[in-house]
Amino acid sequence: MFKAPDAAGGNGACAARPAHVAIIMDGNGRWAQRRGLPRLAGHRRGVETVRAIVEACPALGVRCLTLYAFSTENWRRSEDEVRGLMNLFRVYIRKEGRALARQGARVRFLGDRRPLDADLVRQMALLEEATAGNERLSLNIALNYGGRAEILAAARRLAREAAAGRLDPEALDDAAFEARFADALHTRGLPDPDLVIRTSGEMRISNFLVWQAAYAELAFVDECWPDFTPELFARTLEGYGRRERRFGAVGAAGA
Repeated sequence: MFKAPDAAGGNGACAARPAHVAIIMDGNGRWAQRRGLPRLAGHRRGVETVRAIVEACPALGVRCLTLYAFSTENWRRSEDEVRGLMNLFRVYIRKEGRALARQGARVRFLGDRRPLDADLVRQMALLEEATAGNERLSLNIALNYGGRAEILAAARRLAREAAAGRLDPEALDDAAFEARFADALHTRGLPDPDLVIRTSGEMRISNFLVWQAAYAELAFVDECWPDFTPELFARTLEGYGRRERRFGAVGAAGA
């Protein structure tokens, strides 16, 4: 785990760049309140940041970007804020969908769609279909997503398979069972994240990619999401490049 640096260290060279970056886009409401604005104004400004970060990814070597847009716990917010967020998601899909397609982004939505409005679900499916053939960037938007709920749903799915006789857990070694379990998650077919970033200074993952981020590097930046610029994004990636990922093995320093 590391705090994002204030500036690039050394000569700015980066030993490695994460292929898959996941971001907890935190601090929209606080950003607005500090300016005497309604919380929804911060969410609207956050959409502009999403656009800038998505556009910056290919040049920074990021092939897969996963954004935490709305958690299963966010339903506890005020009715006005939740309604405003859902409308904002609709506007984002309508306004940004064509631009994302032109940029070569493949869009996928992760999470439980059942509680969402039918029209929003339809727009989500249409955008996924329209961008399914794109390969320049994999953009995954976690909407009504919760890591624990995802794991429970996957466990239930495999339990039903076993009960129906289509899966014999004893016939699978650990690696095969882990692969089968990963295939039952919302992120099926996606690589695990190399780096998880959270904005606004909070230092927790808040039920985001609980299974997938087991070996991810973590970066926490003080800026709220509306102030997270492509330049700060690039510096955070440089910080990742100075890390040594050992995955439980012994590294060069013998640790």
